Amino acid sequence: MLSYIIKRLLWAIPTLLGVSLLVFSMVHLIPGDPALMMLGEHASAASIFELKEQMGLNKPIVEQYFSYVANAVQGDFGISLVSGEPVIDEFMERFPATVELAMFAMFFAVIAGLFAGIISAVKRYSIFDYAAMSTALAGVSMPVFWLGLMLIYFFSVELAWLPVSGRLGYEFDIEGPTGLYLIDSLLVSDYDAFWDAAKHLVLPGLALGTIPMAIIARMTRASMIEVMKEEYIRTARAKGCSNMQVIMVHALKNALLPVLTVVGLMVGTLFAGAILTETTFSWPGIGKWLINAVHQRDFPIIQSTTLIIASMFVMVNLIVDVLYAVVNPRIRLS
Repeated sequence: MLSYIIKRLLWAIPTLLGVSLLVFSMVHLIPGDPALMMLGEHASAASIFELKEQMGLNKPIVEQYFSYVANAVQGDFGISLVSGEPVIDEFMERFPATVELAMFAMFFAVIAGLFAGIISAVKRYSIFDYAAMSTALAGVSMPVFWLGLMLIYFFSVELAWLPVSGRLGYEFDIEGPTGLYLIDSLLVSDYDAFWDAAKHLVLPGLALGTIPMAIIARMTRASMIEVMKEEYIRTARAKGCSNMQVIMVHALKNALLPVLTVVGLMVGTLFAGAILTETTFSWPGIGKWLINAVHQRDFPIIQSTTLIIASMFVMVNLIVDVLYAVVNPRIRLS
């Protein structure tokens, strides 16, 4: 197991180098001069040259890339061209908001997706099956930003049940070690702030989790139907196991392998969807921050954030691969 993990980590190095090179190249192909955007259209040529010299933007592209990679390996992701603050500090300031949103969306997607998929497989070709799979198909087809706007219109504007945007009401101020408002508010026993943070989380979490939920539901249904045809399921029924035992103990455990793969891949989908979701709901996470950086051509933020997210995606897929052996002992990693 240890040798497999080390091998996968070594294979991740060329993957991350490829991601960094691709993003670096694409960012530098964007039209416009970042120094001119920072100083304004009426800046003198001398001041623009001085700023480029200070930021290292006048060096050859190849030299800029290798300098960026060398610094990133040491944990130095550069300085924001706009704010002048270290990129990693700004990233860590906003990262908990995105993590909290992604965790809520994934929790909703997994619970709702597994439930819908299991019931659809057990009640195959029933009204519930058709309704669940039709809903899943609609969920996959709907763009995140459109769904977010519809949720805002119905639940915030028409019904006034939930907040329109933001992460917390202006009357609350949560300070805590994790940066996750739900956890930090409970640590200080501020239950009013907890419920307010939870209400702000519902709409963006549902919008972000709908597509993963639909995919998990369809995958669970297909996998459960295939497993229910196996001989050991008939053997379990012949031994007198109840229908619940057959489904939850024998069938579901073996049907989870392809679902685990999908859940691992959904991490990338959640971060990609978070960009649109956070923009729609004015959620102060890395997605909205990254969009602003693209508009401002803030190279260090775009490059570093993409590289960090890619690293997380590689690590999550490694964890999923290792979990295969835990869920199904018949699998051996080599």
